[in-house]
Amino acid sequence: MGRIIYTLLLVFSVTIGLQAQQECQMKTEVEKNIWSPTMKAAIEKATAENKPILIYFTGSDWCGPCINLDKNLFHTEKFEEFATENLVLYAADFPRNRDLISQDNRKINKELSHRYDQSSFPTIILINSKGEVLGRKNGAYLPEYYFPFFEEIVSQYK
Repeated sequence: MGRIIYTLLLVFSVTIGLQAQQECQMKTEVEKNIWSPTMKAAIEKATAENKPILIYFTGSDWCGPCINLDKNLFHTEKFEEFATENLVLYAADFPRNRDLISQDNRKINKELSHRYDQSSFPTIILINSKGEVLGRKNGAYLPEYYFPFFEEIVSQYK
């Protein structure tokens, strides 16, 4: 009987410890999410912080180069640090799985695509808070080729 109680207490404490660890990891992921949830939020933040907006046109669930760029550039510590200090980010996603984004964001993304004459994936466009284009990159490049582009736009913006 003592062994059963001891085993149950051990399982219970391990379970509680794992739950706390998962909650901590989830909190860290939320805190690291530097992408604006809507274009409206991105514009408001860019205006308040006087930063350019990076619009990333992606097909997050079907575009191979987009998935690669997302993994090898946008989820690196170097980019996250640079972006947090210098940019406001918005992903204009065009997934095949329509459940991945809201209907409102789908509509806004389509409008942004038309407004900025976006026709290929991935495309990165940097704009000011008034919507004026500061620079653009169409297609995928090696991650290290993006930083000089970002740095040039940011240095001209300030």
